[in-house]
Amino acid sequence: MVREEEAGAFRPAKLLLGHADIFSALPSDKPVLDLACGEGQNGLFLAARGVKVFLADRSEEALLKVRKTAEDMGVLVEVRQVDFEKEGVNPLGHERYAGIIVFRYLHRPLIPHIKGAIIGGGLLMYETYTIDQRRFGRPRNPDFLLNPGELKGWFEDWHIIHYFEGIISDPWRAAAQIVCRKPSR
Repeated sequence: MVREEEAGAFRPAKLLLGHADIFSALPSDKPVLDLACGEGQNGLFLAARGVKVFLADRSEEALLKVRKTAEDMGVLVEVRQVDFEKEGVNPLGHERYAGIIVFRYLHRPLIPHIKGAIIGGGLLMYETYTIDQRRFGRPRNPDFLLNPGELKGWFEDWHIIHYFEGIISDPWRAAAQIVCRKPSR
């Protein structure tokens, strides 16, 4: 487990801090994708720990910040601008990843593509808001909020390492979290 003070100046998600070590054991020939990365604090944290990382987001502005922060940190990452919500297209293409991390983002049609893009034995770390989030603020749109048990149901056939659904503080929010490994088959 990584302590918060070891995370550096930026703030990766607490879920990632608590499970960062499992990413070091992934095959190094395949990257970890930080999907809808925003300003990249989670993917850059993994990259600083020696994990090969691709960071992808729709926002060109956010990706400019990612590139600048990566340069300032002296870490090598690949940055891609991707519209994950483009209809009729698999935005992940034929790429395969050792792991995918997703925080504070939900687009349900993307879930089968995420499942297909992770190699056998690869990892998924996902944390986003549940329907109870409306009592704390945004988002309020049900399209962006998980129903009870929904996240766990999508990955029930995977090896679940960690699962939580409920209220989290700092800041207060209603969220579901999962860390799971895809079967090797």
